[in-house]
Amino acid sequence: MTSGNLLTDHPELYEARFPDPGRLAGRWTEDRLRRYGAGPAVLDLGCGTGRDAAHLHAAGRRVVGADLSEAMLAYARVHHPGPRYVRADLRDFSLAPGPGPGSGSGSGAGASFDAVVCLDSALLYCHTNDELDGFLASCRRSLAPGGLLVAEMRNGAYFLGRNDLLDTPRYNALSWQGTSYRSMTTLRVDRTAQLLRRTRVWTADDGSAPVEQHSAWRLLLPQELRHFLASHGFTVLELHDGPGPRTEPPWQEGALSTGSADADRLHVVARLAG
Repeated sequence: MTSGNLLTDHPELYEARFPDPGRLAGRWTEDRLRRYGAGPAVLDLGCGTGRDAAHLHAAGRRVVGADLSEAMLAYARVHHPGPRYVRADLRDFSLAPGPGPGSGSGSGAGASFDAVVCLDSALLYCHTNDELDGFLASCRRSLAPGGLLVAEMRNGAYFLGRNDLLDTPRYNALSWQGTSYRSMTTLRVDRTAQLLRRTRVWTADDGSAPVEQHSAWRLLLPQELRHFLASHGFTVLELHDGPGPRTEPPWQEGALSTGSADADRLHVVARLAG
């Protein structure tokens, strides 16, 4: 195995490890966009393999998918066509929908997005307050007045007094292109940096050496997130722990939110001031 990130460097393996055959994440997102009347121009930040972006495109939206991984973007263009895919850093970006059918709510000739979507904890790669401010300032620049931010992520509040997901290795196995892979994943809380740190060790039966990979997410508390959003001109329309595309039980059409923010996922819909 190579020393890069095994999953992001091999998008086919990523989709095998995290299947979503029913496009649950895309359907949840489209439901939120329709519920709050978002126009057609959508930016999917941290789009990964493009599955969700392509679902939103198929629903009739004009979608730009953005990611830092060139491998993911190349895969998305081939396997999930329809959206325009570009490389961008969610901590500081300047993107526009470009020409296309429909101008959206207040977006003139397509100069602004009607919604920014940020799923699967991508927002939590903003580790510092400055990076989170950079993300929200970039969203504010890119959105039309009244535009939506739709985000789904881990819930920092879940780790207050709970350790059931921490410090104990969890194992997963899968086969891909004739090779069997096994991962050992351990999470720990770095309280000083306010991060959830992940160590994942991959082994394979092809004789290659094990690969150890490290990543981290910001642990944001619900009220902390409300404060950041308000400081950048957003009004929170929804902020709850479920149901959502990665909760148990998962979201389904017509499901109502719990009204709490206690479980391990957090779902946010916020509107930029008009």
